[in-house]
Amino acid sequence: MDGLLLFAHGARDPAWAGPFQAIAAELQDQRPDLPIALAYLELMTPDIATAAGALAARGCTRIQIVPMFLGASGHVRRDVPPLVEALRSRHPGILFLLHDAIGEQPSVIKAMAGATLDLVAGPHDTVSAPFLP
Repeated sequence: MDGLLLFAHGARDPAWAGPFQAIAAELQDQRPDLPIALAYLELMTPDIATAAGALAARGCTRIQIVPMFLGASGHVRRDVPPLVEALRSRHPGILFLLHDAIGEQPSVIKAMAGATLDLVAGPHDTVSAPFLP
């Protein structure tokens, strides 16, 4: 059985995870038969080992990992591959497939470009105030 592991960076502010939780919920709505887990590299839980363990416990024998990063940052290039290798060692009966960062997918690039054009073409009185620390 396949499983899907969405892997995001993590942040101190719990609200930061909202979009990733919404993506996971949307995926689950579209594919209720697909076990899905969301994990974080740092500052949030669960971590990748815990999330992969939960998918393994559900009977997944192939887990596809999608880094929810806009690009192949240092984290994606340097930190994620050793974490995936550790999963492979811990769960030798499971095939772990690591995909490229989601932001590098042509469909995501096209969707973000379209959303940006929608923003700049839309009514300008709905622009939110700039973020102030």
